[in-house]
Amino acid sequence: MIRILLSSYMRTRLLFSLILLIGFSYPTLARIIRIEITSVQSPTFEGKIFGRIGAYEKLRGKAYGELDPNSSQNLLIPDIQLAPRNAKGMVEYAMDIYILKPINLAIGNHKLFLEINNRGGKLFGGFNKSNGGNDPTTAAQAGEGFLMNMGYTLAWNGWDCSAAPSNNNLTITVPIARNADGSSITGPSYEYISFDNATSLTYSLAYPTATMDQSKATLTVRDRLGDTPSRVSSEGWEYASDKTIRLIPAGTPFRQSAIYEFTYTAKDPVVAGIGFAATRDFVSFLRYAKADDFGNANPLAGDIRYTFSYSLSQPARYVNDFQTLGFNTDEQNRRVLDGIENWLGGASSIALNYRFSQPSRTERNRQNHLYPEGVFPFAYPIMTDPLSGKTAGRLARCTASNTCPKVFEINSSNEYWVKAASLLHTDSRGNDLPDPDNVRFYLISGAQHGTGNETSRGTCQQFQNSTNGESALRALFIALDDWVTKGIAPPASKVPRKSDGTAVIALPQPGSQTGVVPQAALGWPTIPGVTYTGLITTRYLLNFGPSLDQGILTTFPTSVANRPSYVNFVSKVDKDGNEIAGIRLPPVAVPIATTTGWALRRAEYGENDGCEGAGQNIPFKATKAERLLANDPRLSLQERYQTHEGYVDAVRKSVHMLIDQRFILDEDGQQYIKAAQASSVLR
Repeated sequence: MIRILLSSYMRTRLLFSLILLIGFSYPTLARIIRIEITSVQSPTFEGKIFGRIGAYEKLRGKAYGELDPNSSQNLLIPDIQLAPRNAKGMVEYAMDIYILKPINLAIGNHKLFLEINNRGGKLFGGFNKSNGGNDPTTAAQAGEGFLMNMGYTLAWNGWDCSAAPSNNNLTITVPIARNADGSSITGPSYEYISFDNATSLTYSLAYPTATMDQSKATLTVRDRLGDTPSRVSSEGWEYASDKTIRLIPAGTPFRQSAIYEFTYTAKDPVVAGIGFAATRDFVSFLRYAKADDFGNANPLAGDIRYTFSYSLSQPARYVNDFQTLGFNTDEQNRRVLDGIENWLGGASSIALNYRFSQPSRTERNRQNHLYPEGVFPFAYPIMTDPLSGKTAGRLARCTASNTCPKVFEINSSNEYWVKAASLLHTDSRGNDLPDPDNVRFYLISGAQHGTGNETSRGTCQQFQNSTNGESALRALFIALDDWVTKGIAPPASKVPRKSDGTAVIALPQPGSQTGVVPQAALGWPTIPGVTYTGLITTRYLLNFGPSLDQGILTTFPTSVANRPSYVNFVSKVDKDGNEIAGIRLPPVAVPIATTTGWALRRAEYGENDGCEGAGQNIPFKATKAERLLANDPRLSLQERYQTHEGYVDAVRKSVHMLIDQRFILDEDGQQYIKAAQASSVLR
């Protein structure tokens, strides 16, 4: 049985006291020492006025930080003691920063909106009802400015050591760790390689190889995930450089959609975990500092009263680890972020805090298996994992320092199918956990990872799913702000639960990297022309060697054979195949199609393997006659709504209910109604 330690007051206080003793026994000197604003555009957005807030200005620049490698908090960063030090004995880093702020801060709302960038890029545009990419400048790019109209100051900082320095990406420069004698650190590294094209001729490694001797490396290939990998002989590949491999003879492309795996000995790891400290120290500087060590003023000095973060996909996994590792506490034991809205992070970590880290990786049904992404703890409460024997929880460190934020974990259906998101709110055996006092969980029913193009199949068998969760994200962000600043309780969690019968357990397949959700248990209808296999990601306790907890991987697993698995589940579906649990936005509550968070690949791209972040849009027939002719068990549009006006009325009722539940805002609700009125449904 899982033993939840929060049930014992004495054990909990003892654990917290130990963490406090370990984490805060020495003074922490980490901080931003210099901030350099290299450009100011005032006003920006062509002088666009945002309601009573007025115009905004844009500040771009660099922030320079120092970390004490001996502080107990920074010692959580692998290899920091092997990083070069300056004359003060500190480890240095530098990162890009970007700020959008009201010109007149006095009439702003005194709140910071920090978007944790995705591989260097800004993805807040849809949420903000804007579309400016990485350097929004024009009035058109500012769009409606959801956040600006409310007076938020927006900020970004580089944290991802793998982000490319192009396209206005936010980057960070961190040191390379070396042995005490100055020689290169070496160790095992692993590359999961797959190209959905037949033209790729080379592959760039994350780290240089320690030796060009091919006998010290292994390249395998298979066409589908379930196939047995076959080794590519040394006559079939070569190093084109110490960071590049290619097939030979030169000019031979990698097989389209085949899965190649390359294991080798790498050298010169960067101290990637500094990316956590960089965000901690940047937000702390903006929130608390008057100026840097050189007298340069903090551009937000004295203004910020509350801080919030927003993350989409990869950075949501970063924020999961940011909390687990205790980086929401700054060097003076103050809270860094007050509120966190995580979107599309699942129950995963980012594998940033490891030697030879590859933070750009993300595991889905068919990609990037066998990396340290699905590592306990998955959930917030402190508990003991029966598989690993470890005791941990995302709340442990922040509880010890009294710096826990309010958190919304919001996921699409895709995260439940491909990233085991149910482990966020269950124990390791799939049993429901009570919500922590400071965390809520929401499923956006039937959505894929992001918003798909319902006119395109991509590499998948069916058209993609265009269900857009941004309306719910905006309403929930307002609820999060109210929770943090006013103490107003948010809407209750809405996710599948075993306790209410909406959860359907995934069954692992021994030796397979994926599991199966049985069709009958799910309630999935048999739809003509649609293949159902029940394919789902399964999390395993993988063996990365005895130094995993120190961030040092001494081995990479080659398979999941004979490894114990965690229990995960998805939402049960209705007779149309649409999910029952979660926030059912109008496209799901008043459907014109079956929308799923999962999809399968078509023949030329690895048939019936998982189609990663994509979902499906499978339209209903218009009339009963068409439905019967196609042998489709799902009711037609005509049978459901009778007329176009009947459809619009059903959407209107759904909208009003969602507004009452605080899951969408009135202005977004009106857009759903207008879209229904303008649609061709039953016209």
